[in-house]
Amino acid sequence: MELALGFSLMSFLAILLIFIGLDRAMRSGTSVVESRLDRYASRAATLDPEAALAATRASGSGFGRINRLLSSRGGSRQLANELARADLKLTPSEFILINVATTLVGFLVILLLTRTNLVGALIGGLLGFYLPRLYIRRLQRKRLDAFNNQLGDTLILLSNSLRSGYALLQSMETVSKELPPPVSTEFARVVREIGLGLGLEEAFAHLLVRIPSDDLDMAITTINIQHEVGGNLAEILDTIAHTIRERVRIKGAIRALTASQRLSGNVVALLPIALGGFMTMFNPGYIGRMFSESCGIMMLIFGGITITAGYFAIRKITDIEV
Repeated sequence: MELALGFSLMSFLAILLIFIGLDRAMRSGTSVVESRLDRYASRAATLDPEAALAATRASGSGFGRINRLLSSRGGSRQLANELARADLKLTPSEFILINVATTLVGFLVILLLTRTNLVGALIGGLLGFYLPRLYIRRLQRKRLDAFNNQLGDTLILLSNSLRSGYALLQSMETVSKELPPPVSTEFARVVREIGLGLGLEEAFAHLLVRIPSDDLDMAITTINIQHEVGGNLAEILDTIAHTIRERVRIKGAIRALTASQRLSGNVVALLPIALGGFMTMFNPGYIGRMFSESCGIMMLIFGGITITAGYFAIRKITDIEV
């Protein structure tokens, strides 16, 4: 009975998501030009009355309602920036629905495995809620590290292009064609935004929102200052590139020296969780009392807090700023 109820709920959720996706696909033809301007130029397009009416009708869909709710609370732009930093082709409303789905799946799976244990099901729901967000954070860190590692070569290529007689916009277009992602995709977007009418500083500001890098901030500040007062930009970029390369080299050496400590922190944090899962699978009656009695629940909460605190303490110790 419980198994049938769980599968029924998951089937209902899957059908609901399918119908919402079909509804969005049927409504996606409205305001095509405006949505593309917003997508490529990172700004809201000006709508004429007919397009505004079409967009208002489209906003009546489920995704439109979620976007309006997020916008009214100021979270839509922030969530869109987080997704852009992770290079995920999702809208805020789509991510919210996926997050709700993973939360329900985590809740139902643990509820079925633990045989209607509400505390365990709530923990499974929390895991389902935070796992997509942790995945986004991981993608952001990976993409930011890749961009920082390529930034030195990018500035060298910009400098050489400027020395050969190219303008700054032509040099950025060369970067978008010659270098691999994520540098190529980001600079291609900057060139596209400038071509659509944005100023140089505004396009660079959007780039810094998508790539929150201190090294990139320093390079953009230099380019903006040179654009205002003049100077030998190629020589300045060479100096910045040398500084960034040395910083990347030192960071790599520090990560190599602290690799064993970071691995020890991960093992210490994951070992109790893995042991608890192993005992739950092979002897659920023995470990089940931890979830059914108040003393066991308090021990689990205290253990979770101390494990989390120890993990973040080790990460903080091994995270050496350069």
